[in-house]
Amino acid sequence: MIGILLIMHAPLGQAFMATATHMFSGKLERVEVIDVIADQDPFEVNKQARQAIERLDDGTGVLVLTDVIGGTPSNCCHTLFSNTHVEVIAGGSLPMLLRALTYRDSDLETVVEKALAGGKSGAVRIDHC
Repeated sequence: MIGILLIMHAPLGQAFMATATHMFSGKLERVEVIDVIADQDPFEVNKQARQAIERLDDGTGVLVLTDVIGGTPSNCCHTLFSNTHVEVIAGGSLPMLLRALTYRDSDLETVVEKALAGGKSGAVRIDHC
């Protein structure tokens, strides 16, 4: 099962986790959150991420979702690619997370594609009634 790591500006990661836990009716296995606070040392965030990946990866890989490209959470992910079992997606959304959770019994590449599709299809304009 693909592990999932949320690295986001606080408190977004915990909020996503709480919502996903509610929607999936219980504790989610092999999902962790690093909520980055203002002025947090990027090297410390990267260290926490590496430790979390070690816990989450059972050999099938880990998907890392960050909130916005260019922010500290995504900038801390650049060195995580030394592990070939890690994929990082910036611009994470709740629909993206839910799709990743739904398909994480698949291989890592499939989970990445499903998560990206969930993010794209989850952002729609609602017409006036």
